[in-house]
Amino acid sequence: MIQQVKDGLIVSCQALPNEPLHSSFIMSKMALAAWQGGAKGIRVNSKEDIIAIKEEVELPIVGIVKRDYRDSDIYITATTKEIDELLESQCDMIALDATSRKRPGGIHLSELVAYVKEKAPECQLMADIATLEEAIEAERLGFTCISTTLHGYTEKTKGKKLYDNDFEFLKNVLSQIKIPVIAEGNILTPEMYQRCMEIGAHACVVGGAITRPKEITQRFVEKF
Repeated sequence: MIQQVKDGLIVSCQALPNEPLHSSFIMSKMALAAWQGGAKGIRVNSKEDIIAIKEEVELPIVGIVKRDYRDSDIYITATTKEIDELLESQCDMIALDATSRKRPGGIHLSELVAYVKEKAPECQLMADIATLEEAIEAERLGFTCISTTLHGYTEKTKGKKLYDNDFEFLKNVLSQIKIPVIAEGNILTPEMYQRCMEIGAHACVVGGAITRPKEITQRFVEKF
């Protein structure tokens, strides 16, 4: 998958249970629209949505499962339970929270990487990171690629944006990491996407700016 999305756009088609578009059918049509618009890949939350989307589009899929746990702030593919669901969906790549935060049940990230490699060695792995140190560790653990997904969403990076100082964080990661780096997080315009690619991102993930009409509407309304 990683070569299929090179120099392209991965559209995140997700809607949580409390959002108006929460529906596997709706997400499948959102993915179809993204495919027709030129997307090279789709990022999808839940086994059910992945299965529905695979029936609509012929694009590689990055799969995640978002689930809250009481003993951890990690909610993106946090345990082997979520990994098993994603393996059953037959997505092309699994993305995991690869931050240094405590995981549910005290399981270590290295254990999850080993688990995937043993059960499905052909499945590629994306590391959702928030800091440069986490990116370096994820590369050491054998992830296929790094994504800047969680920069600004952890206690250590709270208040930061990927686009701060002309995407300084993305530049720092690219300077230290040899495996492909995916730009993700608050990429809101085509110009931002273009800049990430110019800097050297392998690909970009864009979600809310394309597939969340409630958020898009709010951005317009808040201008007045």
